[in-house]
Amino acid sequence: MTVLQMTADELQQFLARDFGQVAEDFTVERADGAGLCLRLRVADRHLRPGGTVSGPAMFGLADVAMYLAILARIGPVALAVTTNCSIDFMRKPVAGRDLLAEARVLKLGRVLAVGDVLIFSEGEGQPVARAGLTYSIPPK
Repeated sequence: MTVLQMTADELQQFLARDFGQVAEDFTVERADGAGLCLRLRVADRHLRPGGTVSGPAMFGLADVAMYLAILARIGPVALAVTTNCSIDFMRKPVAGRDLLAEARVLKLGRVLAVGDVLIFSEGEGQPVARAGLTYSIPPK
C-alpha cells in the first residue's frame, strides 16, 4: 500500500505557494495510492491557431502532474527536477474542454523517480497524449 505524504489539498496549496506563476492553470482533482489526476483549466493562452490546445501546454500539464504525483509520495521537495520527458501526441484534444492528466509513479528510488502520464479531454475515453518522465530527487 502506498503511503502519501501530501493530500490533494496540500499539493494545491504547495503549487500556489511555490509556483504561483502557473498555479491558477491547474487543479489537483485527486491524489491517492494509484496516482494523481490534475486538471488544466484550458484558457485562450493555451490554444494554438485552429483552436486546439498547444503541445507546450500539454507538455506542461504532464510535467506538473508527474511532479505533484512524486511530491504526494515524498513530501514537499521543491527542488525535485525533470531529467527526461518523452511525449506522444496521439489525437487532437476536443475544443472547449479542460484536459485531465492521470499520472502514475512507476518507480520511486532514492535519487530518481520514473512515471507516466495519460492526458484526456474531459469526458473522453481515449487519451490525447502520453508522456514518460524521469525526475531527479535531491538528497535529504
